Amino acid sequence: MFLQIISFAFLFAQCLSAPTKVLEPRGPSQCGQYTSVSTGSYTIYANQWGASTGTGSQCSQIDGLTGSSLAWSTTWSWSGSPNSVKSYTNVETPFTRKPISQYTSIPTSCYTGTSLRANAAYDTFLSNCANCAQTYEVMIWLGVYGGISPLSDNGYPPTPVATPTIGGVPFNLIKGTNGNVIVYSFVVKNNPVTSYSGDLVPFYRYLQANWGLSGAQYLQTLQAGTEVFTGSGAKMVTSGYSIKVN
Repeated sequence: MFLQIISFAFLFAQCLSAPTKVLEPRGPSQCGQYTSVSTGSYTIYANQWGASTGTGSQCSQIDGLTGSSLAWSTTWSWSGSPNSVKSYTNVETPFTRKPISQYTSIPTSCYTGTSLRANAAYDTFLSNCANCAQTYEVMIWLGVYGGISPLSDNGYPPTPVATPTIGGVPFNLIKGTNGNVIVYSFVVKNNPVTSYSGDLVPFYRYLQANWGLSGAQYLQTLQAGTEVFTGSGAKMVTSGYSIKVN
């Protein structure tokens, strides 16, 4: 399912154009398994939850902040267990947890480039109440590199259960199960999306209309970043990520 890795440095993802004025200086690298670094309303979490499945390391840092536009980057070298995620370095911003039916929009912007065994993805979790155990995971994969696949109930490579177009972008919808959590992954159908400016609410509305997702489910976690499987001398650069929860 995966391609052989060769060692080289590469640009993995960029978000929109670079900020014209950096208001925050470049921060120090955070290289611990669960370290975090914050600026403005954003926090970058290392979240190397699968580090024990391979060998390597990863660091991340803030590169700048212009208004609500965050520039950040992460570098890594991971090997071993090519089918296992090593980390999900991601950005979070605080929001009020409430049922998804009460959100009017979640506008966001991101640009993705090229990579290998990794993705560029939003990862969100839903639950029956603001602090209940998670019941659903909804992912939006805008970039898929190196033949990786999301969690699937029907084998690998997975067979899509639907092929919706949301915000003008065609996706394959993959359904999986992780313990008691139902996982829906919207995986970009064709080439990686090279310029994305959209709204996340229509993804939940689609699941409500077509897959029985209740509008009473609370949005509990909202993250954006990269799931890394393997890579050597790899780098993801984000030059202008923004999101707002309404």
